[in-house]
Amino acid sequence: MGKIGQERAAMGQEPGAVTITEVAYRPALSAPIGMDVVDFAELRARGRRRGIDLSAPQRPAFHHLIHVRPGSAPLEHTVDFTRHVVPPGGWLWVRPGQVHQYAAGPEGPWEVADGVIVIWRPGFVPDDPPEVTVPVRPAGPRARLVDLAREHLVAEYADMGAMPLEAHNKALRALLSVLLLRLAHAAPGSAAAAPGRDGPFERFRAAVERDFTRTHRVADYAAGLGYSTRTLTRATLAATGTTAKAYLDARIVLEAKRLLVHTDLGAADVARHLGFTDPADFGAFFRRHDGRTPLRFRAAARGTAP
Repeated sequence: MGKIGQERAAMGQEPGAVTITEVAYRPALSAPIGMDVVDFAELRARGRRRGIDLSAPQRPAFHHLIHVRPGSAPLEHTVDFTRHVVPPGGWLWVRPGQVHQYAAGPEGPWEVADGVIVIWRPGFVPDDPPEVTVPVRPAGPRARLVDLAREHLVAEYADMGAMPLEAHNKALRALLSVLLLRLAHAAPGSAAAAPGRDGPFERFRAAVERDFTRTHRVADYAAGLGYSTRTLTRATLAATGTTAKAYLDARIVLEAKRLLVHTDLGAADVARHLGFTDPADFGAFFRRHDGRTPLRFRAAARGTAP
C-alpha cells in the first residue's frame, strides 16, 4: 500500500490523552498515482513493522473501500461512533475526514478477518456515486457484477507497466468508478436518483464542510450559494430525509463528539473551535441534540462515567 503519513492531532493534548491519528496519503513510488490496493494481512504486517496501532482512532485524508472476503470472519469497524459489522462478502466505504477504528484485541475481528482495502485520494475518481454509509453485501446477479468489477480493478492495478502510467491511471479511474457505482446501486434504497454533483445539496454539503465552524445559520449558506433557504431545505430533504438546519446541526454535533472523545480539550475550548462565542450556548446546543452535557457525553463514551 502507499505510504501512509501519520501525525497525532495536537490540539492542546496532555500526555496520555486520547488522540486521533491524522493520516495523509503518500503513495509509494511503485504505486499508481492516487490509488492503492492492499490485503488485510499485509496491512497488519506493515502496521506491526512500523509500530502503528491500527486499532487506534484514525482520521484519514483519503477514501477507504473495505471488502471482507467470502469465508472470512466478519469485521467489526467503528465509523464516527457508529459500530458496523461487515459480513463476509460485504463492503464498507469510509470517506475522507471520518474517524474510523478497527476492532482491537489480539484475537479480535481485525486480527483474524481476511479481505482487501482499496484506497484513493480525493479527486482520483472524477464523480462520486451516491453515498454509501452502511455495509453493503450484494446478493444475486448484482453480487457477481460487483465481483467482476473488483476482479478487473485488482487485475489492472497489478498489471502496471503494461501501459504508460497515464493510460494505466485512466483505466483504474474508470474501473474504480464502475465498482463504486455497482456498490451504490446494490445498497438499500439505491433506486433513488443520485443528486447532481453541482446541485443545491451537493454545493450545500461542500459549503458546510468548509464553513461549519464559522457560521451555524442556514441563511448564510443560502446567501453564499445564491439559493433561498427553502431551496436548500427541499434539496436536503430529498437527499438525506432531514432539513438543511438538521443536517448542519448534525455536522456540528459530530465534530463536537469527535473532539470530546478523541482529545482532552475542555468544553469551552471545543465550543471556541466550533465557532461558539459563548460556551454556555454550546452546552445548551449539545444538550438539545444529545440529551447530555458535553462532559457527560465524554465520560460515557470513554467508559469513565460514575
